[in-house]
Amino acid sequence: MGLYNPPPVALEQPKANTASHYAINAATTSTALLAVNLDRLGATLFNNSTARLYVKLGATATTTDFTFPLEPNGYYEVPFGYTGSIAGVWAAVNGNALISEFL
Repeated sequence: MGLYNPPPVALEQPKANTASHYAINAATTSTALLAVNLDRLGATLFNNSTARLYVKLGATATTTDFTFPLEPNGYYEVPFGYTGSIAGVWAAVNGNALISEFL
């Protein structure tokens, strides 16, 4: 019996042609960084603060319930394809989060 080698398939990833930019002020209570957006192709977060930002890929972040900590001047690329809400809470109130959302 011969081996079957199917032809390669090229999948084209969707390309963003619009970016929205936000500055979200630091807070020590859970703050919405991005709302659910089914059209989102990707996003970036930059912690423009001297305090650690606790980020949750989900609705509510706390300093003990978060997805990852983002250090001061830290940068994070949201996994492409994640369209859910993103929340954050800072260890202290100063600065902001600079966010770009790609559509």
